[in-house]
Parts: sequence; C-alpha cells; structure tokens
Amino acid sequence: MSDSKKPKPVANSTPEFFSRQVSDARRFYLNLNPPKSIALAVVSGGFEHCLSNYRIQRSAFPFFAIDYVVRGSGTLRLNHKQYRLQPGLLFSYGPGIPHTISADPEAAPSKYFLNFYGLQSKAILRSCHLKPGTVSQLALPHELQNLFDELIHCGQRGRPGASELCAKLLECVAMRIAESRIPEESVETLSLLSYQHCRKHIEENFERLKTLDQIAGECHLDGAYLCRLFQRYDHQSPYKFLMRLKMNLAAEWLEQPGALVKQVAERAGFRDQFHFSRAFKNVLGVSPNTFRRLR
Repeated sequence: MSDSKKPKPVANSTPEFFSRQVSDARRFYLNLNPPKSIALAVVSGGFEHCLSNYRIQRSAFPFFAIDYVVRGSGTLRLNHKQYRLQPGLLFSYGPGIPHTISADPEAAPSKYFLNFYGLQSKAILRSCHLKPGTVSQLALPHELQNLFDELIHCGQRGRPGASELCAKLLECVAMRIAESRIPEESVETLSLLSYQHCRKHIEENFERLKTLDQIAGECHLDGAYLCRLFQRYDHQSPYKFLMRLKMNLAAEWLEQPGALVKQVAERAGFRDQFHFSRAFKNVLGVSPNTFRRLR
C-alpha cells in the first residue's frame, strides 16, 4: 500500500471513511499515516449506534479492520458473500476487500470497530481465524466489550504510550476472539440460543444450584445434551462453570475478617467441609486455609 493511498490526518473533523449515519458515536484517531515499516499500529476505532438508514459500500479499505456487532441486525456483503448482522458477529476487511454494511431499519445495529495497519496485521487476523474478508461468531455476544471500551478509553486520552498500549490491546482482542469464537460449522441458531439461556440461568442462580441434574431440570434439557452444548460453545462442563462461580464467591467470603472455612462451606451450600475444600482447590489451585494465608 503506497503512502498516496493512505488517508491523511484530518484536524477536528471526521475522516471521510467514517459514516455519518450514526448517533452517539465514540471514536478515536491515532496516527492515520503510520510508517510503512511499522510492525503493528492501531490507527482508529470506536463504537457506533447506527441509524436506520445506515449504509456503507466500499470496494476496498486502506487499513485492516475488525467490526464487532453487539446489538441489532442488518446485512453484510463481504468479499461477494452475504451474511446477517447479529449480536456477537465479527467480521474483517481491508485493502482489496469489497464490503457493504446495511442496517435493518427496524433494529439498526450497534457495533465496535477497530482499524489497524502494519507488517503483523495479517498474522494477527490469522491468529484469531478472522483473515481479511471473513466472519466469525462469539457464543456470548458481549464477550469483547470491555476490551473494546478500554481501547476507546486509551485512544481518546492520547497519552504518551497510547499507540503501544492500543497495539497490545489489539493483540488481547485477537487472543480473546481465538478463545471464544464458535467454529463456523457449529453456528446453529437453536443450540446457540439454548447454550446462552443455560449459561445465563447458571450465572443468575449459581448460589443455590448444586448439581448438573438440577441445572438440566430447570433448563428443561437432558443432562447429556447440556454437557454437549457447553463442550461445543464453552469448552468446559456446566458443572465446572458452576463450581468456578461458587468458588470465586467463596474466596470473597474467606477474605472477610473472622471468616471460618466451615461457615463459608455451609454458606456455599456444602454440608461437608472436606468436599468444599477439595472443590475450592480444584478450581483455584490452593486450599481454603492456604488461600487465607495469602492475604
């Protein structure tokens, strides 16, 4: 990509490659003309609430980009293929990648975006199975929000070192995508919705839930099917997820002055202190008594 094809910095205005068909946009701009030899540089990014008439049509884009939908719906035509915009969808584009993004007028999407450049850009996208011109889906639609919000916060403040920090955060985004993405052949709407419903039920009721059978019964699913859902979308069993939530809360209780392991075990729903201690160590790597000494 030659320097003449890169957009130049525009003072106090919106660069022409950003849409104005948005509301409540939060954007940041760093160096929009990075050196050709740079390893990796985030040049801009942000968050947009798209208007009902939102539409972007480009034959290419000067930088590599990741867009991340968190609400709403619409249509994406990317590299001559068509996709439905939905929460949790990620897509990438860049130089030589034609794309059209259109809002659903009845439920216009909200999305994050991140634009970057450098010799490592393609490797970053390959590492998270999102090479330019492809899409991916997260099992949990809001999995990446905190990282994107931190990128916006860092970029808008523009302090010394912001460029280096944003580049590291981009690497973290790629790692999280690689960890959380759903293989394309596993994206089945009904099973994904079932998984999301069950995970939410566990998160909201983990203090009283005790067994896999109890979770499955309250979610109206067979226990074996519930385990398959979690293996497909979460790479862990629902019981292991339940225990991690319980033990993280138990750790907070153990940090309170005068807390006794026996009392915390009972509060966490364990009648047997030994069983509680074994579960605590399985999750956090140390026994409750050792944990208390670490404070």
